[in-house]
Amino acid sequence: MTLTRRRFLTMSAVAAGTALTGTATAAATSTWRGRALGAPASLRLAGLTGQEAAPVFAAVEAELARLEGIFSLYRADSALSRLNATGRLDAPPPELLEVLGLCDALHRATQGAFDPSVQPLFVAYAEALRRHTAPDPDHLAAAHARVGWEAVRFGKDQIILERAGAALTLNGIAQGYITDRIAALLRGAGLGNVLIDMGEISALGMNPETGLPWKAGIRGANGALVKRLSLTDRAMATSDPTGFLLSTDGRTGHIFHPRQGDTASGASLVSVSAPQAALADGLSTALCVLDRAHHAEAVRTFPGASLEFIA
Repeated sequence: MTLTRRRFLTMSAVAAGTALTGTATAAATSTWRGRALGAPASLRLAGLTGQEAAPVFAAVEAELARLEGIFSLYRADSALSRLNATGRLDAPPPELLEVLGLCDALHRATQGAFDPSVQPLFVAYAEALRRHTAPDPDHLAAAHARVGWEAVRFGKDQIILERAGAALTLNGIAQGYITDRIAALLRGAGLGNVLIDMGEISALGMNPETGLPWKAGIRGANGALVKRLSLTDRAMATSDPTGFLLSTDGRTGHIFHPRQGDTASGASLVSVSAPQAALADGLSTALCVLDRAHHAEAVRTFPGASLEFIA
């Protein structure tokens, strides 16, 4: 089985001690279906009865809800939404600070290509799309003036957006971070062979159906499989600037160039693997913007990271 990037969350896990053979999933298998990050989600646990799986399912649901309460841009009560609404957040959650710390490292390693402060640009284009019009140039210029990671201050006591009207989006990294947290939760529950696919793929242990490393696939814009790779205790993320379009003509994608104020015009597809899904997620996003001449240097900054595919 080869998994590719999807818009829904799937998780497959096998209890520690369950044999890595084709019979592993023939034993008790329990399945949960729900929603995560606003998208359909499912979790399959092999080697556990329904009664044994119930507390694991409950813990996953609770953790997903808790993390959405931090990172969601669609919940007005989330920590990120409250920060964007007021420009300040006191006593920020440690998870948010952890992600902002990685954002800062990515920003420096990619010469500013990774910049969560581009949210005003996204909003400007999204509002124009809702009106079925092109964005007003003055509106775009005003939005671009609010962009700038150097005006973001964060520490354990507070986060401050120093520019009026500034806002952050963590859509280029939070999905990977949540993937990492769910993987850690399942591993802590004794599930040693885990595959999580939230678009960002995290693989722990082996595929119980084959006894071999998990297989992941990268598909090009035309849907053709362009590369397969094996993953064990590793994550992979793929970014496509046109994966979500913000214009009716199909020219405006959702990944923005922070200095130019327009959408990324470099790579059309980037896949990165790394020890953590959050890192793979952030790097794949940044490399869509960063000049290709600097890709290798940026990736080398992070031990264990690897550029798997670029088009």
